[in-house]
Parts: sequence; C-alpha cells; structure tokens
Amino acid sequence: QLQATVVLLLFLQSTQCIFIKYHGFQVQLESVKRLSELEGQQVSSPLLQAKSLLPTVCHNPALPLDLQPVCASQEAASIFKALKTIANTDECELCANIACTGCG
Repeated sequence: QLQATVVLLLFLQSTQCIFIKYHGFQVQLESVKRLSELEGQQVSSPLLQAKSLLPTVCHNPALPLDLQPVCASQEAASIFKALKTIANTDECELCANIACTGCG
C-alpha cells in the first residue's frame, strides 16, 4: 500500500511540473487545464467583448499567473486556443509532444 502511495505521489508531482512552450510563452499544463475550466464558467458579455479585443478570460482575476502575460499579446485568443489543443492530448502528459517539457 505504501508503494502505491509513492507511485501516486510521483505521478502527481510529474503532472504538476509539465510545462508547455509555445510562441515564447512557457506555462504549466495545469494552468492551461484551469484556463479551460475558467472559460467554461464565463458568461460572455457582448459589452465586455466590444470594449476589449482580449479574450474575456483575460479579465478574470482567477486566471493563473503564468497565463497572464499571454493576455498582453495581440494573438492571445489564438495562443490560448493552441495551448488548449496541446494540453488536451495525452501526448503532453506522456511528453510525446515537443512543446511539453519537465516530464518524468
């Protein structure tokens, strides 16, 4: 039972340390997963969208710190989309994707 706990802890540590590098940004895999959750919770406001060219999630105070610099980019929406695409594949957690680092 102790051995199973150690394996689980090692697995949890390894998933927490995975980073995605994309267009000069380096963000944690867990942050990108949190991004998807935040976007799913957001109620889209046409007024807010009209005021800003930024994705609405950039105005969310719960946006992880390592994702906030992406909001300064003119390509924030496309970068977030690409990060989510990378994060949603098992390849990242298995480190089969070259954009993912810090594995195992």
